[in-house]
Amino acid sequence: MIASWLFERLKSYRDETAIVFRDGETSYARLLELTLTWHAELARHELGAGSVVLVEGGFSPQAVSLLLALVERAAVAVPLTPASRVHRPDYEAISEAAATIVFDDADRFTVVRHERTVRNALTQKLVLRRSPGLVIFSSGSTGKPKAVLHDFGALLAKFERRGAKKRTLSFLLFDHIGGIDTLFNTLANGGTLVTVPNRDPDVVCTAVEKHRVHTLPTSPTFLNLLMISDAWRHHDLSSLELIAYGTEPMPASLLGRLREAFPKTTLLQTYGMSELGVLRTRSKDNDSLWIRFSNEGFETKIVDGTLWVRAPTAMLGYLNAPDLLDADGWLDTEDAVEVDGEYLKILGRATDLVNVGGQKVYPAEVENILLEMTNVRDAAVYGEPNPLLGKVLAARVNLIEPEPLEDFKKRLRAFCRTRLPNYKIPARIELTDREQFGDRLKKLRPRTNAPGGRER
Repeated sequence: MIASWLFERLKSYRDETAIVFRDGETSYARLLELTLTWHAELARHELGAGSVVLVEGGFSPQAVSLLLALVERAAVAVPLTPASRVHRPDYEAISEAAATIVFDDADRFTVVRHERTVRNALTQKLVLRRSPGLVIFSSGSTGKPKAVLHDFGALLAKFERRGAKKRTLSFLLFDHIGGIDTLFNTLANGGTLVTVPNRDPDVVCTAVEKHRVHTLPTSPTFLNLLMISDAWRHHDLSSLELIAYGTEPMPASLLGRLREAFPKTTLLQTYGMSELGVLRTRSKDNDSLWIRFSNEGFETKIVDGTLWVRAPTAMLGYLNAPDLLDADGWLDTEDAVEVDGEYLKILGRATDLVNVGGQKVYPAEVENILLEMTNVRDAAVYGEPNPLLGKVLAARVNLIEPEPLEDFKKRLRAFCRTRLPNYKIPARIELTDREQFGDRLKKLRPRTNAPGGRER
């Protein structure tokens, strides 16, 4: 049996709560019953080893049990959220899905069969292994979807080593590598996955308080919204033992505010990519942006200031783009880093780098300074063409309260002058009411550099 250790472990947790969905509890025993039902349903539709199945839904009991059944049957799962429905026909074609199974808000499902067979050489290679597969779609900075193919068995293997039993909030999405990692890390250790209908700060805080959540995996963008909303002040969040943040650089000023707001909670910077899975890390301390990797089963190296990783959890490749792994299995993450002994600090993506008259600027550094200003809720910094310098910095800013643009420009430049060299001070400043993050609650910057970046 594929990942037999996992299913034996799930059986041992029978009476424990596996999932809280719409405030209803599903036990491990019930989850395994649903998995057996899915085996019969998949057999009825002739979906077995090597079949590619697109699953549109979230972390509901039915959708999770379907994922478990697909793993056991050595099929290929393609998780998708309803927010990506507009892209579903493209995703079905790229992944060569033999069926699409869609769940509604009540966890009811429909099955649609497709007349397709697997022709992609990469998927065929996985099928010959008799291993389950996972396809994650990652648009990166190009806007064109890339289909990342994983050996699902290799991703699950890291959870064979037992960890802590936790009640964890399912913040990261069903079609995100971090969301899949959260799910199986929780189930492998007999924990409880607490789902939320949306990621509004008040909804999240209500779920943490009601279900005594221990672990909140999230993004700096959400944590900034949380602090601004003051929702954290109006709920009992004393159960929170760990806030794990990743997917984008964390502003130092925000980390400091979190440290003050949650003095008894561990703040952990995580690191993962759709192409690599999630790698184990440890922060230097709660108010530090320096991390070190555990190197449990994977290797890292720094080449010209950029992080490279070689890991058994790395993708087999893209279904619709050239392979990025070199001949020795190393992947250039495109993340620029500083190094201090065994610790490193993520500066930002090479694709985000702005060259201002020969001087390199990482937007996250400038955004961090802008977020220290009073009345600033969010800021996105990026490069704009300039005939003399090649590029200059531009800043698009969300305010907490209305403020005249000219007054704000003067205040911003005066504030930055004492903290940044001139070439790092934004030359163009714009105020906006539009949110500057996507459905993954991750900052979106206008792109003026060459495309090609990958998604964390």
